[in-house]
Amino acid sequence: MDTAEKDILTTTDVAKILGVSVRTAQLLIEGGSIPSWKTPGGHRRVYRSDVLALVPGEALALPVSARVIVIAAPEALPALTAQLARAPSCFVDAYPEPFSALLNIGGRSPAAVVIDAGSLPTAAELLRALASDPALSQTAILLLGPKAQTAAFAEAAGGRVGFVEDLNTLAEAAETAVRGPTPPPAAPEDSSNVPLPANESQRLLALERSGLVDTPPEDAFDRLTWLAAQTLGMPISLITLLTPTRQWFKSRHGLDMADTPRSWAFCNHTILERRCMVSEDLSADPRFADNPAVADTPHFRFYAGCPIVDPDGFTLGSLCVIDTKPRTLDATQQAILTNLASLVSDEIKLRVTDGRLRRAIDVLERKSR
Repeated sequence: MDTAEKDILTTTDVAKILGVSVRTAQLLIEGGSIPSWKTPGGHRRVYRSDVLALVPGEALALPVSARVIVIAAPEALPALTAQLARAPSCFVDAYPEPFSALLNIGGRSPAAVVIDAGSLPTAAELLRALASDPALSQTAILLLGPKAQTAAFAEAAGGRVGFVEDLNTLAEAAETAVRGPTPPPAAPEDSSNVPLPANESQRLLALERSGLVDTPPEDAFDRLTWLAAQTLGMPISLITLLTPTRQWFKSRHGLDMADTPRSWAFCNHTILERRCMVSEDLSADPRFADNPAVADTPHFRFYAGCPIVDPDGFTLGSLCVIDTKPRTLDATQQAILTNLASLVSDEIKLRVTDGRLRRAIDVLERKSR
């Protein structure tokens, strides 16, 4: 029977319909973007109607960026970023003038650009530049201000502008641009108590794009876990990546195991944060007291972790430090861990950029033959 005629599909069927790899289809199913169930033999099955719900026409419409660029006068930025902090899926970069923002956008299109028309005298020119850039065709342009005052900007943006008249609705508008039409993600099978980001489906796809999982150790990452452990006086330091079912360690210092079940990961909570997350005594923390790594060997007691982020703003995992006794981190120590996590993120961004350059060189070489 042809795939198009079947009501119940396999993962391979889903991949054919969406035009993606089987691995990507598996991530969409496991992440909850496509509702599924297991057969008695343990195989995943989905309804064709649920797959087609993701296909407007014939293309899969999953936003591939979590970045939101905010451009406003310096005095207006604090209020805007405070509102956007309520959008859990967004990774926000704020700029006090257009030039540096346009440089930052570069070759990686953000999910949205927020412009405060009232505080930027060059808003019309900026809108015109953004709307005319074909690389930003999928980027939402959100113009903040009363529509009666900003309607004239619609022509400058070629009709692509979205008006945000009430500052209180800014977070919702940005969240919609980042998450797209995907449903809430399903929890990993090994635990119904694992908290998940609102954009878990896109996060899993970003993790696959990174190509990091199950790769050999690398000095660039191992130096950073060593530095975190030595600087903060911790016996264990890890760079973690969260797959649908596993917490896998790209780098580990002071720990023998290469991975754990996803449900064991303290980092499930870290990836929901935009800053360092600290649990001074895991055994007294209701989120972690029953965790097997706390209640049983190795009896972890202290955890501190900071998110690591890919070039598109998706949180892939964390840089964390762990101890077997309760500890504290002062503000300076938390800043050290935060900055080391930023270096991990920078290393991931360099890998992505290098990969893009290599692919471009390969294409040019093939064309020259």
